[in-house]
Amino acid sequence: MAKKTFHGSCRCKRTTFEVDLDLSTGTHKCNCTICWKHRAWTARAEPASFRSLTGDDALDPSKRFCTGCGVTTYMHVPAMDWNPNAYVAIAVASLDDLEPSELLAAPVTYYDGRANNWWETPSETRHL
Repeated sequence: MAKKTFHGSCRCKRTTFEVDLDLSTGTHKCNCTICWKHRAWTARAEPASFRSLTGDDALDPSKRFCTGCGVTTYMHVPAMDWNPNAYVAIAVASLDDLEPSELLAAPVTYYDGRANNWWETPSETRHL
C-alpha cells in the first residue's frame, strides 16, 4: 500500500491536521500505564508528512492534548538513543476519514512498556 493522505481532528475540532501515512507499515500499541490509560493506538509519520492545519494554540504545551476536549491527536517524538529518527505519533482514532477496514488490515506491533521490556511483545495483548 502506498501513502494516503488522512485528515484528523480532536473531538471539538479545534485541532485539525493532515498526514500522509502508509498503514501497511504498521501501527503501535503499548501496555505502559500512559498508553494503557489513554488507550493509545498510533501510527508513525515522518515529520515532513505531517501538516498541522489549525489549533496548535489549543494544545497543552507539555502534554499535547486539546485544552477544549482533552483528546490527544498527535505527538512529535524527537530522535533519541532508542529512536534514531524523529517521527510524529498519530492517534489512529483521531483520523476522521480512516475506514475501519483499513485499520483492521494494518499490522500492529505491541510493546511491553509495563515490564520495561520495550522490545518484546507482552504475553497478553487482547486488552490492548
